[in-house]
Amino acid sequence: MRAIVKVKTKNMKKEDWLKYRTEGIGGSDVSVIAGINPYRSAYQLWLEKTGRIEPEQSDSEYAYFGTLLEPIVRNEFTARTGLKVRAKNMLLQSEEYPFMLANLDGVINENGETVLFEAKTASAYKKEVWEEGVPAEYVLQVQHYMAVTGAKKTYVAAMVGGNHFYYHAVERDEGLIAKIIAMEKCFWEINVLGDTEPVPDGSEATTAYFNECFSQSNGETISLPEEVLSICEAYDRISQQLKEMGTEKDALANQLKSYLKEAEVGIVGERKVMWKQVKKSGLDTKRLQQEKPDVYTDYLMQSQYRRLTVA
Repeated sequence: MRAIVKVKTKNMKKEDWLKYRTEGIGGSDVSVIAGINPYRSAYQLWLEKTGRIEPEQSDSEYAYFGTLLEPIVRNEFTARTGLKVRAKNMLLQSEEYPFMLANLDGVINENGETVLFEAKTASAYKKEVWEEGVPAEYVLQVQHYMAVTGAKKTYVAAMVGGNHFYYHAVERDEGLIAKIIAMEKCFWEINVLGDTEPVPDGSEATTAYFNECFSQSNGETISLPEEVLSICEAYDRISQQLKEMGTEKDALANQLKSYLKEAEVGIVGERKVMWKQVKKSGLDTKRLQQEKPDVYTDYLMQSQYRRLTVA
């Protein structure tokens, strides 16, 4: 697969860069379409790509320092490996699949072969993940880049927690690339070009999006299409299964408690079972309301949300 230069990005304004990103699918979009991105949903991505909402731009300190530290990550990688990373200030486009775009952090000439480079920053909570290898969402991202460019390897380097540095080589995976291309092609042709709303998934990002964007009801009652009946039936079936599994789990917990009795920790093989004493402080709001109603009213906090029920 060959890549062509869609546009040069050096000194490009961020607004213009975001606009070009809506003209195809970039590497960071792949985990969103796959439903494994905890921060964005495929539904949001569809809204952006179809122009219904403005492309999301992160102005958080985390994103700011991620951009600021990219040259440091690149230089540290070179210092540790001896491999020089060259910037690639351009948005690349697949010649075979024009909807596939790639904005690379850099490229490396390793023994006469072009290898890609991707720089990341992460919080200290991700230390164990990076010790094991490259997180799944970034594996999809760099496989997408290798699909666009034809590269056979990508180095992914990360500064974790500000004081831990890791780098891993990700080899080209033809099987995974084939799945990525099929997934992106479906999303682009059916959802974006076909203007078909994607079926919402169960990711945290999708759940958060609907809860935030439709937090207020208008009090109206509407007629739903017949297809919703099958969704209601599936919802009922899974709800019942979860209830039964909860009862089974409680039974197993009680069996474990019957062995522990007064003991706090039990050892069996390499497993440890603990039934610890937990102390918890709480406010007796009922008594406070009765005895000091004025204080109760002054400190009362109200919150609201929408509860979904299926009858």
